[in-house]
Amino acid sequence: MGHTQLNRTSLALVFMAMLAGCASNATVAPDARYDLGAPPTSTETKALPPVKVLAVGAPRSLETDAFIYRMSYADAQRTGSYANSHWTMPPAQLLTQRVRAALAARGPVLTGADTVRAALLEVELTGFEQVFDAPERSHGAVSVRATLTQQGRVVAQRAFAASAPAPTADAPGGARALAAASDDLIAQLSAWLDAQPLAASR
Repeated sequence: MGHTQLNRTSLALVFMAMLAGCASNATVAPDARYDLGAPPTSTETKALPPVKVLAVGAPRSLETDAFIYRMSYADAQRTGSYANSHWTMPPAQLLTQRVRAALAARGPVLTGADTVRAALLEVELTGFEQVFDAPERSHGAVSVRATLTQQGRVVAQRAFAASAPAPTADAPGGARALAAASDDLIAQLSAWLDAQPLAASR
């Protein structure tokens, strides 16, 4: 390993420690908690038939309130989490609220417990993290897999992904980037539902 590569690796490790401890960032309060903020105003006017939207599922790694980051420029397979910055609830729960609010602006949104016959939307969160492309540059990345069923039959299934640049290379910037990426992804999901042959409930 050359001298330059050693220096780069050492710098990455130091930066990771700084992120984990949030010690060098005076703008981050101890035990800061983040959500996705106020949802954007919907400009979509086309109504949707009633849809049952189940709670967003997630792998075990995303079932906590940990604020996860990845330093892709140093080791793309290694993740970390901020020590003093967390989500107000697990990301899947934040995304459940966001999806239901967005679709409710376009038509009735039901839960799995409702007896009304309607199309059923299942969303599985596969990625939700702040990705550092360089020590001072990062973006929020969100990915899901959506499955739409009707009367027990799969109508459509698709993977969605979205990213947004972080205004600052820290937890506050990552929170803003992940909120923007989530809204972009939900807009894609909403447009996808428009193209599906959804039947009205009977």
